Amino acid sequence: MFVDEAVIQVVSGKGGNGVVHFRKEKYVPRGGPDGGDGGTGGDIVLVVNTHLNTLYSFRKQRIFRAENGVNGGGKNQTGKSAEALEIKIPPGTLVYDDKTGELIVDMLSKGQEFVVARGGHGGRGNARFASSRNQAPRMAEKGEPGVERQLRLELKLLADIGIVGMPNAGKSTFLAAVTNARPKIAGYPFTTLTPNLGVAELDDDIQLVLADIPGLIEGAHEGQGLGFQFLRHIQRTRVLIHMIDGGAKEPLLDYSQILSELALFDPTLGTKPQVVVLNKIDQPEVADRLPQLEQAFKAKGQKVFSVSALAHKNLRPVLWEAHRFLQMQSVEEQVEEIPIYRPEADPEFFTVGRDMDGVWRVEGEAVERAAAMTYWEYEEAVRRFQRMLREIGIEKALADAGAKTGDFVRIGEYEFEWMA
Repeated sequence: MFVDEAVIQVVSGKGGNGVVHFRKEKYVPRGGPDGGDGGTGGDIVLVVNTHLNTLYSFRKQRIFRAENGVNGGGKNQTGKSAEALEIKIPPGTLVYDDKTGELIVDMLSKGQEFVVARGGHGGRGNARFASSRNQAPRMAEKGEPGVERQLRLELKLLADIGIVGMPNAGKSTFLAAVTNARPKIAGYPFTTLTPNLGVAELDDDIQLVLADIPGLIEGAHEGQGLGFQFLRHIQRTRVLIHMIDGGAKEPLLDYSQILSELALFDPTLGTKPQVVVLNKIDQPEVADRLPQLEQAFKAKGQKVFSVSALAHKNLRPVLWEAHRFLQMQSVEEQVEEIPIYRPEADPEFFTVGRDMDGVWRVEGEAVERAAAMTYWEYEEAVRRFQRMLREIGIEKALADAGAKTGDFVRIGEYEFEWMA
């Protein structure tokens, strides 16, 4: 089954907790703090695997969770960091943030890797908070929460040459004749429901990767027929083989219609080099009108190749012409810029409001992360959290909003009584 879109949820690992621990040894009357740090949580890493050509596996598994880091221990023992969780995807996969629609990364190259969700840092143990003024700190940090993201994966096939045309023009028959691909072939429109890939060998040193794109009709760019979901695969190709049914009522009109649909979907598609192929010359009625059709295309300034995909007639010249067009393009491949996701908002930005039950709600990346990493059972850790609220302005913002002593405040999953 060919699947070219999928939505998945990824959750990186939480960092391990730092610990509060004091050295306890016989004959050592004043053992100092020796609580170790937690380990780092596992990253979520996307990896290109060239053996894959669909997103079908994501129909079976949609949620991916990396392991959490291990908690720290006494004697300054740092917890073990978790291994990264690798998610294998086919080349040509575009990765979007499903909530914002922003393109995160375009995965093209063999072995390419991208960390789409970083694991949380391990919390610091109390040994890290010792100082000359506080030699026995009773505080530590919990591990940083992992990152949870919903991603939309969109596959665009990678091929040198795309075969386009109206339904039943003979595209699949041509692909089967010149490659080892075995697409479904039948005598009715829309036999091909998914793109097919095949490799044609011109000689020992030259191979061409061809993609048979499902038939297009008028309005394809608006989703009619099999829709525009397959037009995106043509964007990756460098040369087009435009297959025309020589037995159609108006082959020249079909040719013009396909050009229009390509240009309406993406103006750059209309500029791609095309090898125009008039198919089914093995049929007597097509053979009879062949001189007329060739003359009509010539009048439009378009060279045509007359072939029979079914009878394997005149196919090699088409491939060599497509190869010639490939060679004419710039030797230096255009490297697509890979956008890297960077949140534009200030991580210390926060908002203050009230929930339906009247409890004050503070929301913000930095403050929610700090709350999740606080050991609320240790007074020193709570005081440190309060200082942070004062430093980034949350204390003042709550007072300005009307918060009074005795009111309750929620930050993330935590709720506490406010002391003005």
